[in-house]
Amino acid sequence: MKRGKKYTDSAKLIDRAVQYDASEAISLVKKAAVAKFDETIEAHIRLGVDGRHADQQVRGAVVLPHGTGKTVRVLVFAKGDKVNEALAAGADFVGGEELVPKIQNENWFEFDVVVATPDMMGVVGRLGRVLGPKGLMPNPKAGTVTMDVTKAVNDIKAGKIEYRLDKTNIIHVPLGKASFTEDKLNDNFQTLIGAIIKAKPSAAKGQYLKSVTLASTMGPGVKLNTAKLS
Repeated sequence: MKRGKKYTDSAKLIDRAVQYDASEAISLVKKAAVAKFDETIEAHIRLGVDGRHADQQVRGAVVLPHGTGKTVRVLVFAKGDKVNEALAAGADFVGGEELVPKIQNENWFEFDVVVATPDMMGVVGRLGRVLGPKGLMPNPKAGTVTMDVTKAVNDIKAGKIEYRLDKTNIIHVPLGKASFTEDKLNDNFQTLIGAIIKAKPSAAKGQYLKSVTLASTMGPGVKLNTAKLS
């Protein structure tokens, strides 16, 4: 795969044979983020688990202290008093039954996170086929199926992110923007890695953090020394 000059120049900053401390890695990733837009900095964490087994699943949510730098649009499925509660908390869209055909037939996806009260999950369940593959299905583990819609919306707007294993047992999550200070990115990273270590399944054997790589949207990856994280 042919890489552009900017990528090649950025890659020269990083020694592929070295596993860096978190603070060094963040500094390098910031320096390597030279695109004309404010790149997102992401963490890619490979875990020593087998997500095909229910007792080795790793999934949850964590509020990053400095947010992700992205404005998150929240859709809440609710009824009764919870509709006004969700709107007062700052939800971008609130509704019920009437949203099902809009999403299914009109392909309406102008939202990033879906929250639902438990009594609305029967309605939301009908959207499983379209929301599921996009990772938008509300889930109690992520705190997006709840009666406390105020807390759910506030947390998401404050920088709550969901983490889960993909099919190759890697977690991909945003840490913030390249314009963030190194301290803010480091705070976010330490909060995230702490939550993932805490979420280690008791069935997981051997090395839990197999590899941790940080990268900006267009930049090269920087590997971290996992021994210093766990």
